[in-house]
Formats: sequence, structure tokens, C-alpha cells
Amino acid sequence: MTALDTPPRGVAGVGYDRSTLATGIVHLGLGGFARAHLARYTHDLMQADADARRWGITGVGLRETDRPLIAALAAQDGLYTLTERDGTGARSAVIGSLAGLLDASADTAPLLDAIDRDAVGIVTLTVTEHGYCLDRATRTLDRTHPLIVHDIETPDRPRSAIGVIVAAHARRRRRNAPAFTALSCDNIQHNGDVLRGAVLSLAEASDPGLARWIAEAATFPNAMVDRITPVPTEADMRDLRQRTGIADAAPLLAEPFRQWVIEDRFVAGRPAWEKVGAQFVGDVTPYEFMKLRLLNTSHLVVAGLGQLAGHERIDEAMADPLIRRVMIALMERETGPTLPPVPGVDLAAYKATLVARFGNPAIRDTTQRVNTDAPLNYLLDPLRDRLAARASVDLLALGLAAWLRRVRGTDDAGRPLTVQHPLADALRARAVEGGADPRPLLRMTALFGDLGQHRRLVARAGDWLGQLYGSGVAGTLGKAAADGLI
Repeated sequence: MTALDTPPRGVAGVGYDRSTLATGIVHLGLGGFARAHLARYTHDLMQADADARRWGITGVGLRETDRPLIAALAAQDGLYTLTERDGTGARSAVIGSLAGLLDASADTAPLLDAIDRDAVGIVTLTVTEHGYCLDRATRTLDRTHPLIVHDIETPDRPRSAIGVIVAAHARRRRRNAPAFTALSCDNIQHNGDVLRGAVLSLAEASDPGLARWIAEAATFPNAMVDRITPVPTEADMRDLRQRTGIADAAPLLAEPFRQWVIEDRFVAGRPAWEKVGAQFVGDVTPYEFMKLRLLNTSHLVVAGLGQLAGHERIDEAMADPLIRRVMIALMERETGPTLPPVPGVDLAAYKATLVARFGNPAIRDTTQRVNTDAPLNYLLDPLRDRLAARASVDLLALGLAAWLRRVRGTDDAGRPLTVQHPLADALRARAVEGGADPRPLLRMTALFGDLGQHRRLVARAGDWLGQLYGSGVAGTLGKAAADGLI
């Protein structure tokens, strides 16, 4: 088989001397999205700009489940293939921006040593919303979370990503070294502000002076990230081998589209990512809202309805004309109106692009992945805004009802569904208890806050939930179409 450092014709190789890479970025939570987004932008910049090679990435696994990926990449000297695929074909490239790899799942001491190097100016994260150890209702640090309790008691041996950032800053402060920038690449509204709040809260719990120092010396830019990156299947890996001759133990797939909008607040320098398509702005809020409300909320609604209807993939769900109509109507009537003006963006064109991206059959993204990875707040945040404005929530309530129906663990045909959620057992028990009545589930204030007390939402979600139990997705959406709701 062809080696990654000498790829065949038709596969873009690494055009720089990787022996010259230095670690300037330490990334927590190395997974598919980080390698298809952060590492791809950095690799592209390294191809064109020799100065960028001081911003090599050390990728870190924080969980035991990360160990196989870290080991596979280590065996390949950090190299892997990224295949971008759409209806016109597949284009593969070898990505070389990983300068190092660390398994910190059992011991974070080597990770803290890595961050403490003077050359490291940025710590990036893709740990999903669960990795921030937040209270689900307030989205502030949950000081009762087991990892946070541990990190408060033993701050020099942290286990959480938040604890690692606090401990790393404590080491910098002790030796009178500069702070670093912590850059979230997770799909969380105001992700930098959320990260900063969690870090300062944890630091305050053990050392108020450290919290003040971090607040004054460090930066936490907000950023909007966008790229659909499904988990490669065995068939995808076989296709890569047959098409290129490359046997890659850690391959990636992604759509051609990518977007990164970042607030330009970096206390210790940064790569010139704008040279390869990133956009630096003073305030990321409008772009962030655009993506969260139009893409992420739509994704969760399509995935919820699609999986209940028996669709394994997002593109299959989008091929259902009624589900497609739900997404378009949702963006036009409910989530789109919550957006502030977005400088330089044609929103009608952006919405059309999303419909096309979701329908891309070459990506083969699964409804299970979206339902597992997408936080419920993608639905709850726009619901709260629309309810506060006394505006209609018909289609958001439909998406919520699909979520409530799905956590019972079966689809419309009675086939079992895998519900991967920290509260999966409790959710299923409440779903069984309530059936078509959403109130037992909505009373879980840790998830829904006070939304379960909002009579209009409870009534509308209950109406949809009753239809989903009684008529399934097809019958429910057929009636919605006949009533002019979609």
C-alpha cells in the first residue's frame, strides 16, 4: 500500500518539511471535526507560508475512547487523509499539521508540560458541550460535576478540559510567563464567553487571585465553525484504499464547504488563517447566530424526524419532500426571524446552500450522529427567543416533540433506536411514563429549565407529540401540509 508521506498522483501531499514544525497550538479533544477544520486550515496555511510552521498542532485525547485514534495517528507520524466529497466526486489530501500527539486520558501532567512551553500561544478545544461541565439549564460551570469536584480538590492534577486550562494558566502565572489564548471550536452559542465563564468559575473556586489574573491576561475569542464531518465507515475506508492505494487507519470525510469566523482577540499571536479563508471580525455574534439557528437547529429537527421515520442518513431524510418542507419553513418563519443582520451575507442564498448541503448524498451523514452530537439547546435557545417575543413556535415545537418521541428509544415502526445521552435512562423512563403527554419529560428542569411551565409551548408540543405517537412522522407531516403549516 502507498505510504502517506508519498501519496500517489491525484492525492495532494504535504508540501513542506514537517521536521521543521514546532508546536504553537495544543488542541484538546482531537477528533474528526478538529482534523477536518482547524488542522485543515492550518495545513493549508503551512503549504503557503513558512512562518505558519511554528503553529504546529499537538493533538490531545482526554478520554479513554480517544486512545485508539491517538495510537493510530501516532503510528502514521500524525499524517492522515482528508477526503472532500460531493456529487461531482471525491478529492483526497494528506494533512500534515499535527506536530505531536498526546494521550492524556489517564494523566494530564504531560499535557500541562506541553502547554507550559513558551512557544505555545493557543489552546483550542473540540470537546462538545458535555466537555465544558456545564449546568444544562444555566450553561454555567456545574461545580457539582464529578470532574469539577475533582479539579477543585486537586487543581494541579486536573481531569476536565476546563481544569486543564486553569492549571496551565496557574503554571504560567507562577513562573511569570504570558497567558495564552483559549479558542473554542465547539458549536456552542458564544463559545468563547461560555469557556471564559467556566474557566474563571473554576479558578475562583480554588484561587481567586488566579481567576483575576486569567481575567486580565488571557483571551477567549468567540468563533463560529462550520463543516459537516461524518464518521467514516468501513466502506469509506475500502473506497479510499481502492481509489488511492492508501491504507489509512485514521481517514476523514468532509463536505467541500467550510467556514470559520473568529473574533480577532489573541493575546500571544496567531496563525494568519485569513490567508486560507478564515474570517476575522470584531464581533462573531451575527455569524454565530446565523449558523446555530439556520444550520444547527435545522439539522436537529431533520435528524429527529428523519430517524423516527426510519431514515438512516440526513440526505435520505432530505429526500422526503415533507421533511424538506419542514426545514425550509422552519428557517423562513421561525429561526430566520430571530437573526440580527449578518454583514456581507445573503441569507436567502445561505439557506439554499444549507438545503443542498444536507441533501448531499456523497457525505452520507447519519441521523444517529446528529441526534447524538447535537445539544438540545439548538432547539431550546430559539424556542426561548420566540416565546419571549410572543411569536409562533409551531415548527420548533414539532422539532421538540420529535426529540421527546425519539428518546423513548423506538422509531415509528417500533424498531429500537440508540439514545446516547448522559440522562438516557431517565429520559426513556419519563417518555414511557408520559407517552403523548410531554409534561413528565419537560419537568426535567436540568434539561429544560422553566420551559415546562410555559403553557403555550406545552400545549403545542403535546399536540405534535400526540400526532407523532398516533400517526407517525408521515401522517403528522401529511396533516401539517394539508393544514398549510409546511
